[in-house]
Amino acid sequence: MSRQSLNLSGIRKGFGQTQVLKDISLLVREGEFLSLVGMSGCGKSTLLRIIAGLEAPDHGTVHIGGRDVTDSDPSDRNLAMVFQSYALYPHMTVRHNIATPLRMRKLGLAARLPLLGRITASRRTLAEIDAAVAQAADTLQITHLLDRKPAQLSGGQRQRVALARALVRQPAAFLMDEPLSNLDAKLRAHMRDELVALRRRLGSTFVYVTHDQVEAMTMSDRIALMIEGRIEQLGAPDELYHSPATLAVAKFIGSPTINLLPAEVAPCGVVHVHGRATGLASVPGPATLGIRAEDVRVTASGMPARILREEKHGPDRFLTCELDEGETIVLRQKASEPTGADENGKLCLGFVEDRAHLFGADGLRREMRLTEKVAA
Repeated sequence: MSRQSLNLSGIRKGFGQTQVLKDISLLVREGEFLSLVGMSGCGKSTLLRIIAGLEAPDHGTVHIGGRDVTDSDPSDRNLAMVFQSYALYPHMTVRHNIATPLRMRKLGLAARLPLLGRITASRRTLAEIDAAVAQAADTLQITHLLDRKPAQLSGGQRQRVALARALVRQPAAFLMDEPLSNLDAKLRAHMRDELVALRRRLGSTFVYVTHDQVEAMTMSDRIALMIEGRIEQLGAPDELYHSPATLAVAKFIGSPTINLLPAEVAPCGVVHVHGRATGLASVPGPATLGIRAEDVRVTASGMPARILREEKHGPDRFLTCELDEGETIVLRQKASEPTGADENGKLCLGFVEDRAHLFGADGLRREMRLTEKVAA
């Protein structure tokens, strides 16, 4: 299986007065699984279509394996695309659906027809196609489905057929546009595991578009989080979660959503939240403090709060609390442990200070340090 790098430089794209992509530059390494993540309308699918050659950029270049393919037809890019809708031919069997890309590339016009092709095509070419189809079907574990038609398949089986049709081409890279979004939650989780296993076996380059951060966080080597036509942050999943570069990244990555509290950094550098000094220091000025639910703690003294609601998720419990100042804050606890609240649902909250995040008025991440008092 071949694998090649993809290099985008200065990509811009607009539709009418709307600028969809704003100077995107991105290198997808050989054999990498990179996810393009973001809300609907952020430009991720448009960027994928430009890589595939289905859309032309207004400005910028696309290189595949060092070759400039900006003006090349999709058929000349040696890329395989898997769509959200599967895009299977309903009148063809699974076998013929998988074989179609190879028949289009290796056979003449008359020989591409399923029946006429058996007469006009060389036996050697047909044998090669049949062998490639059998190998792809075996890899995706759908050999027993080869003689069925798409209407006889479940959603997960159709998705495997679409993957096998992409796999059979032995492309330079796989492009996937929200391929699991039509599946139910259980099957989607199963297909995520299968995609990861497939990628490990093939060692191929994957560019994967999704709005589902769980998919991106569990499958990717790196994530490019897109907001309003720009890449807001590019990095490993853990990097986006533990070191979000901007407030927008912190809000998008993580479930439940990160807790955000107004903060002020005093002239002396100490971070204050609702007038209370913390053990953190940074550059003076107004700021926003971000705290993940797992980093909130019930303390003997701290921010007074009361429990609004409780949700149990297996071994974990999520408490949504209201602070005296009106903000809500979510904390994660072990469901088997007491909440720490009194009979009226009141409690005091603190947080793990060296795992908090601070963002300035411009939305950019600010570096923090523990004060000498706390560090000691």
